[in-house]
Amino acid sequence: MKIIWRIIKFCASLFLLYTAISIFVILFFRFVDPPVSAFINSKTSPLSGLFSVSDVNQKSVNIQKVSKYAVLAVIASEDQKFFEHFGFDFDQIEKAIKENERKKNLKRNKVRGASTVSMQLAKNLFLNPGKNLIRKGIEAYYTLLLELLWSKERIMEVYINLAETGNGIYGIEAASMTYYKKTSSKLNASEAATIIAILPNPQKRDPRTPTSYLINRRDNILQQMNLIGGVHILKDEIDY
Repeated sequence: MKIIWRIIKFCASLFLLYTAISIFVILFFRFVDPPVSAFINSKTSPLSGLFSVSDVNQKSVNIQKVSKYAVLAVIASEDQKFFEHFGFDFDQIEKAIKENERKKNLKRNKVRGASTVSMQLAKNLFLNPGKNLIRKGIEAYYTLLLELLWSKERIMEVYINLAETGNGIYGIEAASMTYYKKTSSKLNASEAATIIAILPNPQKRDPRTPTSYLINRRDNILQQMNLIGGVHILKDEIDY
């Protein structure tokens, strides 16, 4: 029994240490822009190191310097209940489970996701690509910590600065400069919606040469932006 008790105490100590380190890192990045994410690092050379981003086109900007249309496009396309939930949209999760079950019965491979912006940020910032139950559990853990320790404004700011927006391109600022030759603060509604429309397959789509699929997706995002209330929904949540 003593051995079992020691093992339990050791595991508990490891968990507490891991939790303390996690909280410290998340609190640090609440005030300091992450130089890179686990996802970005997984796309670069394994020998490049955590802070070597020479082959990555990414620039973090304050959310007040990002077009309101870009933030609204993210919400309209990725997470319409962003300001309402605490990291998890259980209605969408339930719908995704039911839809994926129907697709499984019909032998369709395309799976519908239900990740919120907070979940996507937790995954991109701290975890390498992969899908299994343990990883999902860790993703949920980091999602809760982000929601507890960061404001919604900070979650959106870091997400929109680190999201993959092209081949080697990350964040709205780099995407705006690459595709439209101007800062993200000057994006209009159509341009912002087009950039967000390339998600979740940014390496296969280019706003400069939009396909009919991309145009339809952009138009749908623009419609959703209007339906959820336009930039007015950001008024009380983000300090523009």
